[in-house]
Amino acid sequence: MGLEQIYSEILSEHNNSKRNKHHIDNPTTVLKGVNPSCGDEIELELRERDGVIEDAAFTGIGCAISQASTSIMIDLIKGKTKEEAIELSKLFFGMIKNEITDEDQLEPLDEAIALKDISHMPARVKCAVLAWHTLENAVEGEHAANHEH
Repeated sequence: MGLEQIYSEILSEHNNSKRNKHHIDNPTTVLKGVNPSCGDEIELELRERDGVIEDAAFTGIGCAISQASTSIMIDLIKGKTKEEAIELSKLFFGMIKNEITDEDQLEPLDEAIALKDISHMPARVKCAVLAWHTLENAVEGEHAANHEH
């Protein structure tokens, strides 16, 4: 099985999975992220304690890429400090912009590496980064996630 097939399976599995798509109890942060160019919408819920993301989940609608990217991100940030989550986010953006291509550097992204080739599809980049921008806004305390990048 080629790498592309493995990546497709990871994205398909996360898009179809409901394990991260629900409400959490007692979220400390709830932030909506919207991609106005295609209508994808997510609502990210985080529960933080002592600077650590104890739990996270999302609800919303969107294409397979935005839904899978959000689910993968949630798997990565649970149990991490806010600072670690922001570092992962910066690494993800570096990968999507093709600024970081070294596999060893990308290793902390784990399954998110499946989104690496999105950079070759500019129309889909906004779908892949929606959750990550929403996360940065949530962690940094902004209350509006209607950013177009």
